[in-house]
Amino acid sequence: MARLTPAPPDRVRAVNEAPPRPDGAFVLYWMIAARRTRSSFALQHAAARAAEWGRPLVVLEPLRVAYPWASDRLHRFVLDGMADQAAAFEAAGVAYHPYLEPRPGDGQGLLQTMARDACCVVTDDFPAFFLPRMVAAAGRQLTTRLEAVDGNGLLPLTATDRAWGTAFAFRRFVQREIRRVLADPPLPDPLAGLALPRAPKLPPAVTRRWPAAPAALLAGRDGLAAFPIDHQVGPAPFRGGQEAARAALDRFLDRRLGQYLAHRDDPDHEATSGLSPYLHFGHLSAHEVFDALMARERWSPARLGSRATGAREGFWGVGPDAEAFLDQLVTWRELGLNFCAHRDDADRWEGLPDWARATLEAHARDRRPALYTFERLERAETDDPVWNAAQRQLVTEGRLHNRLRMVWGKRVLAWTRHPQQAFEWLVALNDRWAVDGRDPNSYSGIGWCFGRYDRPWGPERPIYGKVRYMTSDSARRKHAMSAYLARFGPASERS
Repeated sequence: MARLTPAPPDRVRAVNEAPPRPDGAFVLYWMIAARRTRSSFALQHAAARAAEWGRPLVVLEPLRVAYPWASDRLHRFVLDGMADQAAAFEAAGVAYHPYLEPRPGDGQGLLQTMARDACCVVTDDFPAFFLPRMVAAAGRQLTTRLEAVDGNGLLPLTATDRAWGTAFAFRRFVQREIRRVLADPPLPDPLAGLALPRAPKLPPAVTRRWPAAPAALLAGRDGLAAFPIDHQVGPAPFRGGQEAARAALDRFLDRRLGQYLAHRDDPDHEATSGLSPYLHFGHLSAHEVFDALMARERWSPARLGSRATGAREGFWGVGPDAEAFLDQLVTWRELGLNFCAHRDDADRWEGLPDWARATLEAHARDRRPALYTFERLERAETDDPVWNAAQRQLVTEGRLHNRLRMVWGKRVLAWTRHPQQAFEWLVALNDRWAVDGRDPNSYSGIGWCFGRYDRPWGPERPIYGKVRYMTSDSARRKHAMSAYLARFGPASERS
């Protein structure tokens, strides 16, 4: 077994000023974002604390029903992960309590009750959606120490002191810092060989009021009809959980990576990774993806470029397909994490660059070719077959093809009365239907359609002003999508 050490200091944040209590009954890991047992700094940190004090480890993984956009789709994906966690923790002899709130407010008091006897509480540090507010509130309520651990990306969130405005500048920063952070990765399996005292059973005061989710529900044999969540958004046609995530990673590396550079933008080709839902829910870590990819490339840090130029190709010292994928995994994904670590308006109009809002506001009164209601957009009832197909994929599968996400976002600017309305509607569509919605990377994608991380473009156009212009017709000319349109479009739109 590798030596069990706490997470690196630059990934650990004390949420409150309460001291730890080494004589407590156990260490409590409140799992809320890194929902996995592999390559997890937070789990490693909690296990190291437990080993340091000779105490058991207890893991609480709750799921509320009152979070925004709660649905069968999101619940089922998380429950798939809980089933994997239950098996892994049972095999390791770690107490695990998956709690599924039946009604809004029923879970109130669970964390505080379990924390009373804890040496300390460890949780995940995720910079977006409602999680920062939830963790801050917990810090104020708990009387024991709460530590939030960042396992979001290869770079810790604290590596930057500001939100970067362009991918080029951020990429150059990453190239300067990456050697240092790669020297301190998470343990691939922090549960391997774990020798801790076995935790006592949770007291009846906990299990009666907040019972663990039944095994049949975790396994999908029981449904979610009784829960007050959005049942119109049905489960995705692919499983969640760390086992499905690892299978998706292997499938990408085995079958798709060799086509990534040439065909990732073609909807007819299955060349994208499909990993973003698993990264969003923490069923897969960026470190696990990086390690698996670099093992295939027979890579070592000695192959890294000697200069931080900000160039997209050549720095990593791997093949062109792997270089292109790493730019998405590291530069673009972590650029979104960087924004959310320093600002709280990634999902709001106010979070767009000043120049972009100014040019869109200047053209807000321009004549639109059509105006659609939110409901018609959600039902994919526009006169644009490409946009409709993308929206249908989002509704039916819970994901969007990466290239069409850009067209999907930009077209709505021309169909709403004001650009701010377009932005807000796109966030709502994405957050409700996308498995990987409510995420820094999603907000980066939508924001990019409105000028974030981009520059002013000419010539200045109606509606779009100086924001980069894209059309469905140009996408059809550049990218293979006839099979995609046949799959997601009605017969009248397939020509």
